[in-house]
Amino acid sequence: MFVLSNLIATTATILDMALGLYTLLIFARIILSWVSADPHNPIVQLLYQTTEPVLRPIRRRVGIYSGLDLSPMILLLVIVFLRGFLVRSLFDVAARL
Repeated sequence: MFVLSNLIATTATILDMALGLYTLLIFARIILSWVSADPHNPIVQLLYQTTEPVLRPIRRRVGIYSGLDLSPMILLLVIVFLRGFLVRSLFDVAARL
C-alpha cells in the first residue's frame, strides 16, 4: 500500500508544481499585456503559445468587457481551486493509505 501512497503523493506534488508554474506564466502574460512587448521575441511567443490555448476558450465564453479581458483572472481562480481542492485531496488520500 505504501507504493500506491507514494505514487499518489508524488502525483499531487507534480500537479501542484505544474499549476504553480502555469500561474507564473499567467502573471507574466498579464504583465506583458501592460507593456508593449515585441511580439517577435521568442520568449513572448513561447509565453503566448503556452497560455493562449487555455485562455481562448475562457475568453470565448466570457468575452471582453469594456476592453478588459477577464480570462486570466478566471483561469487563476480555477488554478487556485484545483490547488486547494484536487491537490490537497490527493495528499489526504495518500496520507490515509
